Amino acid sequence: MLRRTVVTLAAAAALAGAAAAPASALLPGGGAVPPAKADSLSFTVRDSTDRAMNGSFTLDCHPSGGSHPDAAAACDAIDKAARKGTDLFAPVAEDAECTMVYGGPVTARVQGTWHGKPVDARFDRSNGCEIYRWNALVPALPEAA
Repeated sequence: MLRRTVVTLAAAAALAGAAAAPASALLPGGGAVPPAKADSLSFTVRDSTDRAMNGSFTLDCHPSGGSHPDAAAACDAIDKAARKGTDLFAPVAEDAECTMVYGGPVTARVQGTWHGKPVDARFDRSNGCEIYRWNALVPALPEAA
């Protein structure tokens, strides 16, 4: 019984070490696959005055990459806004008092994962609260003209 316990503990230690190893170390044959990105978002932007930002693009952060026109600056903007302690992707509260300022017809949908949490957010510029929320993510989202 003691011997079986020792083997079980050794097997548990080996599994714990394997779990901590990078994904590429676990592949047979030495093939290297990069670990999954924890911060990966896809954007769909419509009706922006910045035509280069209309359409769909991806943004990977830590390290920055993807098809976003300025991935490094976009990641920096999201990181900066996140440090303020608010949920960047949460909708405006229903009871929020917002100025009735219209910022144009541009809309965006952001989906993916940020800091290990799923994201599915919609953005527009329909009032002061939404404009503030949008501007916090520029240049990840296009700057409104």
